[in-house]
Amino acid sequence: MIDLYYWPTPNGKKVTILLEETGLDYKLVPLNIGLGDQFKDDFLSICPNNRMPALTDHDPIGGGEPISVFESGAMMMYIAEKAGQFWPQDPRGKYSVVQWVMWQMANQGPKSGEAGHFRRLADRQGDQSYAVRRFGDEVNRMYGVMNNQLYNTPYLAGDEYTIADMICYPWTVNWEAQGEDINEFKYFKRWYEELSERPAVKRGMEAGSELSVDYASLSQEQRDSLVKMLYNQRARPAPE
Repeated sequence: MIDLYYWPTPNGKKVTILLEETGLDYKLVPLNIGLGDQFKDDFLSICPNNRMPALTDHDPIGGGEPISVFESGAMMMYIAEKAGQFWPQDPRGKYSVVQWVMWQMANQGPKSGEAGHFRRLADRQGDQSYAVRRFGDEVNRMYGVMNNQLYNTPYLAGDEYTIADMICYPWTVNWEAQGEDINEFKYFKRWYEELSERPAVKRGMEAGSELSVDYASLSQEQRDSLVKMLYNQRARPAPE
């Protein structure tokens, strides 16, 4: 059984899509990032970066004591290796997938997240127009990168559907809110529509859909405290 420390964000949904595709047994362990659960000491022992998602596998590869893994890209490689699915292991196939997993972790996810961050803050933190334009342009460029790759191959890493596709998909479902028109990206659109119809993708995207935070019920003091906790974080001191 895999315990998945989870909140229904794109980074969490990458992993639930893969778990649904593989059929491995897993249990969602809600980690309410809107209320700061990721900063609790017990989660720090699993994820030293205080970020969701993370997992603990109680029946790990090779047996023995439970294994914990953090960072969604590493988690997906672990799960795919355990299941023996969606990650070819011949050198060419393996590293074709790995490079796209790394691309998503280093480019598509962070740039899309920053674009959303500055869009949300635009009316509350002064003039954010440069940041909105900068990261909005990067998001547009990412769609172009995928579109051009999908002109050459049916899936991002080649002829097979792999974790490279699953890790990128959740960051594209809000393309309208990102200010994009997928009709401008013909080959991406074909891929997007195909993945959107996969039953396991639908289940993975729905996982934890009942989880939410009613911010309207919080006092202004509570909201201010959350903003202070969630933004402008600095280094956590090491124990003496």
